[in-house]
Amino acid sequence: MTLDEEDGEFVASSVDLPEALAGGSSPEAALAEMQHALVAAVRGRIKDESDLAPPRQVGGDGHRVALPSRLAAKAAVYHAWKSSGMTKAALGRAMDREDMEVRRILDPDHGTKLDQMEAAAQALGGRLVVSFVPA
Repeated sequence: MTLDEEDGEFVASSVDLPEALAGGSSPEAALAEMQHALVAAVRGRIKDESDLAPPRQVGGDGHRVALPSRLAAKAAVYHAWKSSGMTKAALGRAMDREDMEVRRILDPDHGTKLDQMEAAAQALGGRLVVSFVPA
């Protein structure tokens, strides 16, 4: 996070998603806006079928901004699918699901249930892990 000397606004950016930029009158406000920017960037990358790497560990003066849990799960499954080189049709066959269902699972705007995302992760050779982190 940096302070823009010209207008006195704090600016947050992401190394993993350089298209995500946010600003605010305080560091807290900039980080709150950064969550919105990250959501938009992740959704955009999934919609465009662009590369989406898992987030790196935050070090030094970095701040970790979490995605909403459903989008985080979708992003993890999407990354695994994209890295696998499988087509959506091949993933559907591996899951014994119709193509339309696979498209919904990979759609960041569709309210996919957790069991469907778990089934996709298993078909991709992995498992989806959910954890609790104290505030």
